[in-house]
Amino acid sequence: MKQDVLFISDLHLALEKPEITRRFLSFLQHRATKAKSLYILGDLFDAWIGDDDNTRPIPAIKKALKQLADSGTEIFLLQGNRDFLLGQNFCQETDIRFLDEYATIELSGQRILLTHGDLLCSDDLAYQAFRIKSHSPEWQHNVLSKPLWLRLIAARWYRFRSYYHKRGKALDIMDVNQDTVLESLRKYACCTLIHGHTHRPKLHEFILDGVPAKRYVLADWKPDGAEILCWRNNDFEREMV
Repeated sequence: MKQDVLFISDLHLALEKPEITRRFLSFLQHRATKAKSLYILGDLFDAWIGDDDNTRPIPAIKKALKQLADSGTEIFLLQGNRDFLLGQNFCQETDIRFLDEYATIELSGQRILLTHGDLLCSDDLAYQAFRIKSHSPEWQHNVLSKPLWLRLIAARWYRFRSYYHKRGKALDIMDVNQDTVLESLRKYACCTLIHGHTHRPKLHEFILDGVPAKRYVLADWKPDGAEILCWRNNDFEREMV
């Protein structure tokens, strides 16, 4: 009987990253089939320009996700800052279920808070302003109404711009704000938080209103290796795939 619950994020799948795509497809076909549930906490793709995009390697990824869902593993997806345009058509094709930007689950009686992580980086005011704009229905409709070829070009430009913007920002600004972490845990009545986004995998332990609390930061996937977080035997453990 499947029992493991797996958490991953920040794969940034793209045609230019074939090693990571191969690793992910192998993960879906082997390790993930042994899990009860798989939670993908954002940035599955390096850039998502609309559910009508079926350029490589998207068809192979959709097929593998659907096969995993058909095998009995539940798949949940939380949009990230790179793939927030993922829509219902993608979910229907893959049998994935969307999660809200903050989602709570329960594991052995423990309430766990899940999020991508970008909302926790509240010191990055420029990004937060862009996030508000880019999540508006008007902005998204305007983008998705453009021809696919134009969106493909725009996605390349966005990745290039994002790379250089990050180089110019202080590292602390791009990390989470601890006060925002505490506020989020209080709001959702949780003492454990799991997120990605920052590419700084680590377990942070602290005190929340007199109670021990934990923040698990998921690793980004790389061509030469990947790490997942696994819930097994009533505890979390990191696992290489």
